[in-house]
Amino acid sequence: MNSVSPSAAQYIGGVMQDELVDSRRQQPPERQNSFGPRLPQTLDASREATREPDEMDKLKAKMMSAWNNVKYGWTVKSKTSFNKISPVTVLGHSYLLNSEDEVERFSLAFVSRIWLTYRRDFPQLEGSTWTTDCGWGCMLRSGQMLLAQGLLVHLMPRDWAWPDAQQLTDVDFEVFRPRSPARAGGVPIPSFGSPRSSNTPEKSLSGSQASRCSQKKRPESAKGRQAEPIHHKLVTWFGDQPLAPFGLHQLVEIGKGSGKKAGDWYGPCIVAHILRKAVAKTSVAQNLAVYVAQDCTVYREDVVRLCDLSLSQTVPDPSSQAWKSVIILVPVRLGGEALNPSYIECVKNILKLDCCIGIIGGKPKHSLYFIGFQDEQLLYLDPHYCQPMIDVTQVNFSLESFHCSSPKKMPFSRMDPSCTIGFYAKNKKDFESLCSAVSMALSSSKEKYPIFTFVEGQGQDYGLEGHSSNHSGPAAHILPPGKLGRSNNRSNSDEFVFL
Repeated sequence: MNSVSPSAAQYIGGVMQDELVDSRRQQPPERQNSFGPRLPQTLDASREATREPDEMDKLKAKMMSAWNNVKYGWTVKSKTSFNKISPVTVLGHSYLLNSEDEVERFSLAFVSRIWLTYRRDFPQLEGSTWTTDCGWGCMLRSGQMLLAQGLLVHLMPRDWAWPDAQQLTDVDFEVFRPRSPARAGGVPIPSFGSPRSSNTPEKSLSGSQASRCSQKKRPESAKGRQAEPIHHKLVTWFGDQPLAPFGLHQLVEIGKGSGKKAGDWYGPCIVAHILRKAVAKTSVAQNLAVYVAQDCTVYREDVVRLCDLSLSQTVPDPSSQAWKSVIILVPVRLGGEALNPSYIECVKNILKLDCCIGIIGGKPKHSLYFIGFQDEQLLYLDPHYCQPMIDVTQVNFSLESFHCSSPKKMPFSRMDPSCTIGFYAKNKKDFESLCSAVSMALSSSKEKYPIFTFVEGQGQDYGLEGHSSNHSGPAAHILPPGKLGRSNNRSNSDEFVFL
């Protein structure tokens, strides 16, 4: 149905998800899968007996799937503009787009991120009739992208870039000026030093020019090519197959422990705990743990107990340096009903850190994965594009649809305050550096209270079940008095279900 190639896929701009999911719809009881013990069941006795969705449920699912496949299977063409004066920040790296080399570096950095979107026609999710996540799985997809970035920095060489990365499309780079002091054969000479003048139009880098630039400038990286088998394997872990450890099937199964089911919307806090459990239950991500902060607090002793392998030894060895790498996920709320502008500078400083692996959040009812910014615009990857399922069990499946060549931006002012921030530390030294660097970034906030804090000691272990829909726990954010608004009276799950 969709004739647009994944490499040329453009995001759907400004589309809000229709509220078509009936949250009261009941599902059949969960069956025990091959990956772990049976999860708690909260279904009524009548559905227990039938063990199948009723006909109305099936009809609703089919109608919604068909509508969403059409809605998210088409694209809207739009250009994203980047200026040459202000640097673009992407996950701790800065690019000033005033030269072809910098444009190429930025292009490689963006396209090399793993892009995970809606898919259709995958194996039916257990206990449901769903064969697509169109219209409801965007936060799960954003969470997958956050975890994928953590795995990239965990497994791949430093500063790895995808050797087969496509050139950026539908991007307006203000690099070439048509009014040059000298010309050769009518071809504009690049001018990289002068800021844009109000009466001097800029000429964008055309597709043909960008392609030639890419072919001329991009060297073949032996290190990048050698890492391709790992890159390929990593993508298979996120495949839309029941056995994929970080695929949608596994994440939905884990989410049942928090009262969520296929077809529901997931918030960034619940997704953080789902990712933690997904990593804990598989052996593919060796020497890696996920820690989820509680009540906007990272308890250092909890992280040490999770990562220091010497503590699990029968006879502790003081000389042992064994330490698990860790992904730290911090669910926060950056305001009441809307983003508190005082936190914008703090978010920018966090995205400038090498240890940051991105932010999952978005705008209301529209989840996005934020990876950087330029000026007052956030740079993101958008999961709201429906693609056919790729069979990742095939040896030479294409990686093209798992990478995006169309960067998009949105104003900070449109960012939903509910989000989860991700960090990665490879070893104990990196963790100590992370604590110091992040604390400094947090201190840039104009508010009296930071977004979150690092403290010594241990916290109470709420776990995934602590964020179920029927749990009323402490607010998962810290805000100054008078700025809490109505959100202060919400339960944990409600505070993170806006997206």
